[in-house]
Amino acid sequence: MPQPAQGQRARGTADKNSWNGRRAYAAIDLGTNNCRLLIAKPAADGFVVVDAFSRVVRLGEGLGQSGRLSDAAMDRAVAALSICADKVRRRHVALARSVATEACRKASNGNDFIERVRRETGIVLDIITAEEEARLAVLGCHILLEPGDGPALIFDIGGGSTELVLVDSSGPVPDILDWMSVPWGVVTLTESEDFDPDDPSDRAAAYARMRSRVMDGFADFAARLPVLPDAERRLLGTSGTVTTLASLHLDLPCYNRDAIDGLIVPSESMRAISTRLAEMSLQQRRDLPCIGKERADLVVAGCAILESILDIWPAVRLGVADRGIREGILRALMGRDAPHPAPAMAKSKQEHRT
Repeated sequence: MPQPAQGQRARGTADKNSWNGRRAYAAIDLGTNNCRLLIAKPAADGFVVVDAFSRVVRLGEGLGQSGRLSDAAMDRAVAALSICADKVRRRHVALARSVATEACRKASNGNDFIERVRRETGIVLDIITAEEEARLAVLGCHILLEPGDGPALIFDIGGGSTELVLVDSSGPVPDILDWMSVPWGVVTLTESEDFDPDDPSDRAAAYARMRSRVMDGFADFAARLPVLPDAERRLLGTSGTVTTLASLHLDLPCYNRDAIDGLIVPSESMRAISTRLAEMSLQQRRDLPCIGKERADLVVAGCAILESILDIWPAVRLGVADRGIREGILRALMGRDAPHPAPAMAKSKQEHRT
């Protein structure tokens, strides 16, 4: 549940003439691979981001083999969350919600870790279900869907799982028609394969196995998807995988959110980039701009998942979102906390500014 920020007392009914722009809200998303924070204030066109933080912590590293969060992974996550807690205090956040996802859902010591985080940082993490994770991702990024009729597919490739959500976007907020979460994300899928990274044939075989494993996981959902002409299929992805591949598509010298968030990319270009990355050595991927050391060993698993999504929903174009769960949390917090009527949040399809 949303918590008043540490050291702050949540106010009751805000004065509707001064509510906009006064209160700061925070969202923390602790995933299997990343720890992310977003702090924002309401604005007439959505919200304005006042602070942000992101760090790769690899909380789920080794989880598939041991069933537990390792001491080193927990230490990395607590260090990152301590920075988040300090930012929340310094920004005088009035209301915050902090969530944890697949790694904490699966780990036998997940609840112990949550208690350690509360004790050492003051942050109260809520371990959310896969369904809630999917809902928040849709709420955070759906405004970037291409206009069109018929159902659309939104996906989130995480570190420990991938969520697929079929939505009806005819209303102001999409209705979820169907969804699936599979336990394959960039960390879990990478760790499922043991191969020689210096052997091109071994790399190719491992990639094929990853593709097959993901397709097996998608099979039930794929069988339920409606049949549409490819040109009418709308597809939107939110994850480090799609933003990284979109950066390579644009040949950016370094990551630029303004160039990526909301970009529409030909699906065949993303397939071609995925195939190229899967064929490269680890060092060759490290040498590419926008990948580097932190993503070089994980991006291939993301490519396998993305190609599998394009297999079951062969849209001509792919929308790219550099937003998701955190933005969904903020929209939910602000919408619930707003005075009524709340003209600033009356239109849920208003894009935030950064």
